[in-house]
Amino acid sequence: MKTHAYDIVVTWPAHPGEATANYRSYRRDHTIERDGKPAIPASSDPAFRGDSSRYNPEELLVASLSSCHMLWFLHLCAVNGVTVLGYRDEASGLMEEHPDGGGAIVGVTLHPRVTLAPQSDAEKANALHHEAHRLCFIARSVNFPVEIEPAIS
Repeated sequence: MKTHAYDIVVTWPAHPGEATANYRSYRRDHTIERDGKPAIPASSDPAFRGDSSRYNPEELLVASLSSCHMLWFLHLCAVNGVTVLGYRDEASGLMEEHPDGGGAIVGVTLHPRVTLAPQSDAEKANALHHEAHRLCFIARSVNFPVEIEPAIS
């Protein structure tokens, strides 16, 4: 079986006078990096004392599902003669907090809005969304439902 490795560096810089002495004493700001790529400014969700101007892990998980689905869909359209002129997904995820302080993403819904060239087959495009979901590496890796609600125009 062929494998692929993904190496990422996550860095949390302790700011002057800050440490993890208590829950309120430290910033949640950090960066996600890989050589040769721009850094992603990250933090925790604002509900957990994070910075709302930075991406949080939950948003990045939803983004990963959306991006993976889109890339598979575009690939499948390209090899099946469906010409996509535009693609936009307003994806949403739902997390539930648990009494022990932890939590879990319990579902993600993708809302891809696809614009096709006039000669393209909308029915085929809709079917390719199902195939893209089946093949998506990220969707296959999560233990919660991922719903796809496409609109084709």
